[in-house]
Amino acid sequence: MSILFVLLMFLLIMSFSYFRTRNEATLRPQPATGPQVPRMEREYGFQIPQGYCFHPGHTWTLKEGSDNARIGIDSFASNLIGKIDRIDVIGENRWVRQGQKLMTIHAGGESFDLVSPVEGVVTTINRDIAEDPTLAARDPYQKGWIAAVKSPDIAINQKNLVQGSMVAPWLQNNVTRLNGMVAQLAPTMAADGGLPAPGLLMRVTPELRQKLLKEFFLA
Repeated sequence: MSILFVLLMFLLIMSFSYFRTRNEATLRPQPATGPQVPRMEREYGFQIPQGYCFHPGHTWTLKEGSDNARIGIDSFASNLIGKIDRIDVIGENRWVRQGQKLMTIHAGGESFDLVSPVEGVVTTINRDIAEDPTLAARDPYQKGWIAAVKSPDIAINQKNLVQGSMVAPWLQNNVTRLNGMVAQLAPTMAADGGLPAPGLLMRVTPELRQKLLKEFFLA
């Protein structure tokens, strides 16, 4: 009888340990891996990720679930900036409004702010960006994402963003305006079309740089 009691107690303990371990594994936060490889389509000469929405200040958002979103900088911004030395994000658990400063980019001895495309709480910052900031330029729509946010009003926020068939004409308009500003003040640096020449922002005069930041990053 005592042997049977010991066996029953042993089975009870093992069962309790199993279910507790499984529950802990389920509740443990999973690391943010970033967006899947986006489907790209070429329009007006631009490679555009499908399903992404763009802020006029050249940051993007990708909806993930009912009220979660991923945020990054677009290819226009990454080309214009060129080599990025460091990216400082406002911090986790911070509330940010749509169009409010989300990050500070450091490049070529200069620093400037980029805004959040949606409103919400910053839940995750891409740690890979801290180790290798150039990811934001080399792979802006996947591994180079900047932060994840919980955005309860994302459906409303998206109405203020550029998306779908409007993305390509919007990018073309930005490139046309950029070329006009650069050709007027620094003719030899005007691009021949497509995205800005890599690092163009760091190669113009300080006065022109400030004009470009205000015009395209809404800084």
